[in-house]
Amino acid sequence: MTWLRRAAAAACVVVPLVLLVAGWGAITSGHPAHPVLLGVVVAAGAGLAFWRRTWPVVAFTAVLLAPVVYLQPFAATVVGDDETVLRPDGPVRAGLVFRPGARVDHRAYLPLLRRVAAQGFLVVVVEEPLHIALLGGDTAGLRARHPEVPVWAVGGHSLGGVAAARDALADTSVRGLVLWASYPVDDLSGRNGLTAWSIHGGQDGFTTPADIAESRALLPAGTRFRLVPGAVHAFFGDYGDQPGDGTPSTSRAEAQEEIVAHTVAALVSASGPPAARPAPLRPAAPAANRGEPSPTGRAWS
Repeated sequence: MTWLRRAAAAACVVVPLVLLVAGWGAITSGHPAHPVLLGVVVAAGAGLAFWRRTWPVVAFTAVLLAPVVYLQPFAATVVGDDETVLRPDGPVRAGLVFRPGARVDHRAYLPLLRRVAAQGFLVVVVEEPLHIALLGGDTAGLRARHPEVPVWAVGGHSLGGVAAARDALADTSVRGLVLWASYPVDDLSGRNGLTAWSIHGGQDGFTTPADIAESRALLPAGTRFRLVPGAVHAFFGDYGDQPGDGTPSTSRAEAQEEIVAHTVAALVSASGPPAARPAPLRPAAPAANRGEPSPTGRAWS
């Protein structure tokens, strides 16, 4: 059984290297946790070559390789620069911290989000550890790096939307929540001062219209729900088709035009002025002074 032990150890070296080459752009341009994980598996494989017990080596190999194969990201199909902070040409009206979907290259969202940024919004795209948003913690630190932004919204696609909703629940300074084919798992129905928009596809095979309908009870009463007819889950980014998704009945370009338009509308509504406070009552002037000049030269009202 020596050959089996050696084959298992070799797999721990070869498979991560193949995955690294196949997903080079998505892995190397994102969070460093992913290449570090691949390196750890390669080092473990080299160590397994010196073990003399076959079945423990085979079992350990399976345990090591299963997660790295599963975590291989969906790579962006439209690749330009990998800038994660997108700035408008003019003044910043508001900011959006955007969290990608699970196992999706963050660059897959840049073409859509650049169009959003062009409308006057600063957009920060999060590079999540291992491309899993729930591993990334909150985004308060990212927002603090941009004090020039007057109002913040958070958003995300799929699992990224779940993480964004948690950001909005934890930080009451966040004024907007933009969900792309997503819904919260926490109850935000009592979250005051939050403008929430749920943008979803009619043919989505993962976040179905039924899922969106069930999520209404978890969102603020004024949440706006916007259906993109015929759109599927993968149309919210540029990363190709996603196994298990629905069958689209519209084009990717048409769907993304609506997604961008709804997102801009969401940010405009979130960046609007807060509810006006009633003006403080002015004390009534003494009867003797009414109609007489005040100390400032104006007549008392």
